[in-house]
Amino acid sequence: MTTVDKPVDQIRAVRPYPARTGPKGSAIYRILTTTDHRLIGNMYLVACFAFFLMGGLMALLMRTELTKPGLQFLSTEQYNQLFTMHGTVMLLMYATPVVIGFANVVLPLQIGAPDVAFPRLNALSFWLFVFGSTVALGGFALPEGAADFGWTAYTPLTDATHSPGPGADMWALGLAVSGLGTILGAVNIITTVVCLRAPGMTMFRMPIFTWNTLVTSVLILLAFPLLTAALMALEVDRRFGAQIFNPANGGAILWQHLFWFFGHPEVYIIALPFFGIVTEIFPVFSRKPIFGYTGLVYATLAIAALSVAVWAHHMYATGAVLLPFFSFMTFLIAVPTGVKFFNWIGTMWKGHITFEAPMMFSVGFLVTFLFGGLSGIILASPPLDFHVTDSYFVVAHFHYVLFGTIVFATYAGIYFWFPKMTGRMLDERLGKIHFWLTFIGFHTTFLVQHWLGAEGMPRRYADYLGSDGFTALNIVSTIGAAILGLSVVPFLWNVFRSYRFGEVVTVDDPWGFGNSLEWATSCPPPRHNFSELPRIRSERPAFELHYPHMVERMRTEAHVGAQHESKEAESVRREPFTVGTHESSWNEDPK
Repeated sequence: MTTVDKPVDQIRAVRPYPARTGPKGSAIYRILTTTDHRLIGNMYLVACFAFFLMGGLMALLMRTELTKPGLQFLSTEQYNQLFTMHGTVMLLMYATPVVIGFANVVLPLQIGAPDVAFPRLNALSFWLFVFGSTVALGGFALPEGAADFGWTAYTPLTDATHSPGPGADMWALGLAVSGLGTILGAVNIITTVVCLRAPGMTMFRMPIFTWNTLVTSVLILLAFPLLTAALMALEVDRRFGAQIFNPANGGAILWQHLFWFFGHPEVYIIALPFFGIVTEIFPVFSRKPIFGYTGLVYATLAIAALSVAVWAHHMYATGAVLLPFFSFMTFLIAVPTGVKFFNWIGTMWKGHITFEAPMMFSVGFLVTFLFGGLSGIILASPPLDFHVTDSYFVVAHFHYVLFGTIVFATYAGIYFWFPKMTGRMLDERLGKIHFWLTFIGFHTTFLVQHWLGAEGMPRRYADYLGSDGFTALNIVSTIGAAILGLSVVPFLWNVFRSYRFGEVVTVDDPWGFGNSLEWATSCPPPRHNFSELPRIRSERPAFELHYPHMVERMRTEAHVGAQHESKEAESVRREPFTVGTHESSWNEDPK
């Protein structure tokens, strides 16, 4: 008796993507020429994470330098270049474009669109971002080094006298080009949301992530052209002696007004979409609909409106701004943010919560951003701000707000949507190791910096005296930074391993309780996202598709108040909550 091997076609491993065909180099050619919004979104995410790693390496070098008094291995000039480019990379090369990356991957799916409105413009936006960011970082390759005047670029530090090297020019021109890519990306997002929503997808049925990304794009159109104009004026000043920012003409304060009128909306440009990400995650892992959908939308609009009225709280110490007005507006902007917290907690309240990696990072976001917001309330008060301005207290506040929002929510979004992007699940055990290393490392690094600032340690100094009493807390902060740097390792290994060998997703919704439309198509989706026109009757179309027997009960609970429900409604409400496996189609009647 002989044995016969099975034909190759029968034993080939099942993968979410078809086998690669074409000559060598075809994948690179596809990346360079693609207009597929999901591939461009993945390219944004990869490029942004590469810049994030660069910025993190710069931060580790600075923290290591500050471990003990005296200069260890960096000169003061190198330290200045590092903190300038660290802030620039993290804010303008990671935090802002990663928003557009998530929007490219998820937003067309959430509104039932086949693609973005302008696919070629989308590709151009990405390459402008990459090219401009590379130019800005290119100063490190020059003998004179990169820009060294701080990421806020205060004049007259940026003029040709104080910063004569070409690294400063590359910084200004590179950011102008990169900013143009961001502006074009925002135009594309707005047009996509306005023009390409599927039938039935009204504005108040859009997912909160889509709402927040739309509002963010409007803020980009308000803020980034101003930054581009200011950078061009700065370059004209440096190379042609235009004297626009001459201190004798009030130019130093003029730059601060221009920069911070961009800078504070920028904080919400890079916060609102991540609010949207965690708002998508909380209902799924709480097994409940989002609490206060309409309130979340109006809170987003209120934050966007107030964000352009608080820029001068960065300028209290100049003595050139109206303190009562900007202090009051800064306190006021905490109110809609508090509404969001109330709704997030209300969503989880009495829910059937499970703590998978996306939920853990979302809860980590909630805790960290809360601490950052509370220290922001302290800084909103001019008398308190005067004592800690330009100290490590401000550094700690800034990182609690931005790292707590952007990085935690970025990780949450990647763990949440990775199966939708690749057709494979990330490893849950590695995800939880990643979370705890990130959470412990972050709080160890930055919590003590509040105390350093309160004790008087100024920001941006490369050295301090042993008699200052800062050494012990700086050692703790550096140990935390090392843990934080180490936390990236399990994440990178998880992504690499899972992309190649992870569990294959064979269902539309691997989490089981997805609400928005991206969970109503395959993982990964077909080229134009949906094989048939999606059916949308509420803000939870995917959930209604997968659990059609729940629709009537959800309608009843949504429209009948607890104090005034009829006997029929009460009987429906008291039925046991069951979620079985129900196959259905967009064209079936969900009764």
